[in-house]
Amino acid sequence: MPVVDIVGLPGGAVREARDRIRVAIRNSGLSFPDDRILINLSPAAVPKRGSAFDLPLALGVIAASGQVPWDDEVGIMVLGELTLRGDVRPVHGALAAVSTGLEHGIDRFVVPRSNLAEAQALGRGSIVGVDSLTEAVKTLREVRPETWPVRSGAAADVAVGDFADLRGQDRLKRALQIAAAGRHHALLFGPPGSGKTMAARRMPGILPPLSGRQALEVTRVHSVAGTLGAGASLIARPPFRMPHHSASLEGLIGGGRMQRPGEVSLAHGGVLFLDETPEFRTALLQALREPLESREVTVVRAGYSVRYPAGFQLICAANPCPCGNLGRDAAVCLCSPADVHRYWRRLGGALLDRIDVRVPVSPPRSEDLQAPASEGSARIASRVAEAVERQRHRYRAMGWERNAELPAGAVEIHCPLDTAGRTALREAVDKLGLSARAYHSIARVARTIADLERSDGVTVDHLLEAVHTAATATATCAGSRCESHGLPEARLEWLRRNPLHRLTPGRLPLRCCSSWVRWT
Repeated sequence: MPVVDIVGLPGGAVREARDRIRVAIRNSGLSFPDDRILINLSPAAVPKRGSAFDLPLALGVIAASGQVPWDDEVGIMVLGELTLRGDVRPVHGALAAVSTGLEHGIDRFVVPRSNLAEAQALGRGSIVGVDSLTEAVKTLREVRPETWPVRSGAAADVAVGDFADLRGQDRLKRALQIAAAGRHHALLFGPPGSGKTMAARRMPGILPPLSGRQALEVTRVHSVAGTLGAGASLIARPPFRMPHHSASLEGLIGGGRMQRPGEVSLAHGGVLFLDETPEFRTALLQALREPLESREVTVVRAGYSVRYPAGFQLICAANPCPCGNLGRDAAVCLCSPADVHRYWRRLGGALLDRIDVRVPVSPPRSEDLQAPASEGSARIASRVAEAVERQRHRYRAMGWERNAELPAGAVEIHCPLDTAGRTALREAVDKLGLSARAYHSIARVARTIADLERSDGVTVDHLLEAVHTAATATATCAGSRCESHGLPEARLEWLRRNPLHRLTPGRLPLRCCSSWVRWT
C-alpha cells in the first residue's frame, strides 16, 4: 500500500486527509501513485487545520504524477473537502481565503460550488466552482486559467421587523433613533412585555447599509465562523446577534479549541443584543469592556494569537428588578432593596459607564395598542442615514466615523457649547454626580441629536434631551417626603425637565413615601 506522509504541523483533519485523498482519487477513476509520497505544508511553523486542504492535496498528488498539466508560474488557490466518493464539500472561510489570496497576488481560485457565491462576493478574481474531484481535474486540463470567468457577487439581504409595529413607545423609538444615528450603546429597562425586545429586534432596519469595506469585513468573519450558509454572498445589512444568557466566554468573546469568532465578532458592523442582561454571568459582561473600547478581540491560545474585529453596537435589555414588577401599575414588587441592589450590581459600573443611552420603558396603554400604526422604519432610517452622512463628512479626515467614537480630546472641538449650554451641562453634572466619562457621553449624544435635527451647532435643547437620554432615568413621586419637594420653584422646573435619579449599581431607584418611585 502506498505510504503518504504529511509534514508541516498538520492538524488532525489534515492528517486524516492522507486516507481520504487516496480513496477519493481512485474512486474518481484516476490512479494513485505506488511510490512513497511526502507532502510538505509550508510555512512549517504555522499550524494547519481543517478539511479545506483535501482538494488541493489531491490535485497536488495528481499533478505530481503527471495526470494533469500544471504550470508552476501560474498561481492558483484551491480549497475544498473531499468525500470518499470524490465529491467536493463546502468549507468554512472561503471568502476570507479568497480575500487573502488576492492580497498576495493570486487571482485564480478553485472552490466548492456551494461556496462559489460567497467567494465571488468580492467581485474580483477568476473563480471556478466544482462539485467533484473529477470536475476539478477537468477544469485544470481543459480550461486555461486566463479564460476563467470573473463575476461580481450580489449582496445578500435579510428581512427585519418595522418600527411601525411598535405602538405607544415614542420615547423608546426616539432613543433608539439617537443610538442608531450616533452608534451609541443603549440600555433598555422596564417590566416584561413593555416592548424592549421587540424594539431591539427592529434596530437593523434603521441602521444604514454596510459600506463595501464593512460588508467585506462582516462577510469574512461569518465566512470563517461558518455561519454564511450554502450559496450565501456578501452581507449587506448590519448583522443582529442575540446570544442566550447561558453563553460561554468562548462563545461570546471567541476562542475555543478551534479558534472560532465569538458573538462580539459575529455582530461586527451591527448589533449585539443582550436580552435579560443581568442574567448573564458577571465575567461575561465584564469581558465586553475591552471590545467596546478597542473594537477588536485578540484571542491567545497555545502560543499563537488571532485578532478578530468586534465593532458592534451593544443593546442591553433588563427588568427593573428580579421579579420585573418594580414601578409597574397594578402589580406588586416582591423584591427587597437588597435584591434589587444585587440584581443591578451584576452589570457593574464600568460597563454602565460605557453605555450612552439609557431608556426606561413602560408597558403601552390599551388605547395605544389600538391606535393606528406609528412612524415606520423607512422614515426613521432616512433621518438616521442623513445624520450618519453628516458625521462621515465631518470626520472624513480623522480616524473615526461616528459621534460615539469621538475621543475625549475631540469632544470640545466637535461638540461646542455656548455659555447657556455650558451652564446647563455643569448643573446636570453637579446635580446627578456624573463621572468624566458620563460628561463626555452627554456631549456626544447631544452632537448626535443636533445631527438628527440638521443643526451645525449644539443648542441647550439638544443638551437637555441628551441629559434626559444619555445617563439617567426619570422617576416621579406624589408624596410629600420625596427629595424633590420643598425646593424653590426654579429648581422644580429644572427637575421637571431633567431626571431626578441616576441609575447605577451604587445608587438604586430611591424609596420615597414608603413606596418605590415609578419609572416614567
